[in-house]
Amino acid sequence: MTTPTADSAAASGRPLTDVQASADSRQIAIDKVGVKNVVYPVRLRQPDGGEQHTVATANMYVSLPHHQKGTHMSRFLEVLNEHAQEINPTDIMAICHDIKERLNAQDAHLELNFTYFINKKAPVTGSPGLMNYVVTFDASSNCADDFVMGIKVPATSLCPCSKIISAYGAHNQRCEIEAKVRFTGMLWIECLVEIVESVASAQVYSVLKRPDEKYVTEEAYDHPKFVEDIVRDLAVALEKDDRITWYAINSENFESIHNHNAYAYIEKDKRNA
Repeated sequence: MTTPTADSAAASGRPLTDVQASADSRQIAIDKVGVKNVVYPVRLRQPDGGEQHTVATANMYVSLPHHQKGTHMSRFLEVLNEHAQEINPTDIMAICHDIKERLNAQDAHLELNFTYFINKKAPVTGSPGLMNYVVTFDASSNCADDFVMGIKVPATSLCPCSKIISAYGAHNQRCEIEAKVRFTGMLWIECLVEIVESVASAQVYSVLKRPDEKYVTEEAYDHPKFVEDIVRDLAVALEKDDRITWYAINSENFESIHNHNAYAYIEKDKRNA
């Protein structure tokens, strides 16, 4: 005697058991359950009226009540595929709402991580080149909607101490400055990148000719900054922007004369100030 498989049960017309919807005796709620590392195309508007197409890694989660055994993983992908085969940022909260409704959950979360390119000209020669930045969109929907945009920006920092104590020269290093913000109205990725880049000792570029390299080297030397200076200057810049309501910022400086990295972090909710 053979045991009927799910396929044979379906073929016979008998209903399939919804195991995920069954009761769970452990009575422990789960904060986030879902799918990770879903690769999906994204379409983004640009300030010049154009569009940029890129590829994102998406994570999608819901909360699971204590009485339910599991969630229905396939429904996450069904929701995603119903949004025109390509995610637009204006769709993000709608996707969260659809996930919450489709999976009958109290909380829904959508995280996108993708590379965004900005055409950036060298500071002296104007030589064009594409700079790549890591961008994140984190959206949540429960009693209220929440959206956080994040960017990681490569930059240059030059040590003020090294400049002061050395007879000539100063050590510098690459750094990665990260900013996550909540905001009102419209905030372009390009605008946030510009704010972040402005607080470094010097910016980095994809294409530099000799006159550009001279400029960048001297720019860093003229603007020495500790990792503490970078995050404090960024906090000052974000405080001045009325669109920003909350920020979490950090800089990690990849030291050139130490076998460790320097790091600083600031978080502030301007609505509670």
